[in-house]
Amino acid sequence: MKARLLFHNRLLAAIVPIFLAAPVWAQDMDALYDQLAKATPEEAPRIERQITAEWSKSGSASMDLLLARGNEALEAGDIDAAIEHFTALTDHAPDFAEGWNARALAFFQKGLYGQAVEDIGRTLTLNPHHFGAISGLAAMFEEMDRPKQALEAYKAALAIHPNLAGVREAVDRLEADTEGQEI
Repeated sequence: MKARLLFHNRLLAAIVPIFLAAPVWAQDMDALYDQLAKATPEEAPRIERQITAEWSKSGSASMDLLLARGNEALEAGDIDAAIEHFTALTDHAPDFAEGWNARALAFFQKGLYGQAVEDIGRTLTLNPHHFGAISGLAAMFEEMDRPKQALEAYKAALAIHPNLAGVREAVDRLEADTEGQEI
């Protein structure tokens, strides 16, 4: 009986921190999003880096490696290899939003807009605060000559990250271009 009780205590000691950590992460992310929304232009890049660093943590060393290899392939211009790595990542970690976002970027760079938009949809389903995915969607809408949708997406990104680089300028440009058109 004592051995059983000792086992249960050890099991609880191992499991309880896992369950307690999840809400803390969510609270920490909520706090970071709040800070980002209120940040000055000088403070915003630091907070953005903290957020994107958190987004890049899958919780699995193997999945983090696939993300890193995919990003390295993308940076090297090997889009097909990047897509392969990101596809393996999304297959094995379908609840990891950054895997979908990374593959969306690779699809976009390859000109596969339909697949990119689909992956951004998955990203935003998993992480509705992903201002990078939202601004990426806006850029795709611009590429597809859909300025009204691009403007809406850029504004949605700014609602989360008011200092997102280049987005305010894109909004101003698109508002001037679409002025007088029904949105």
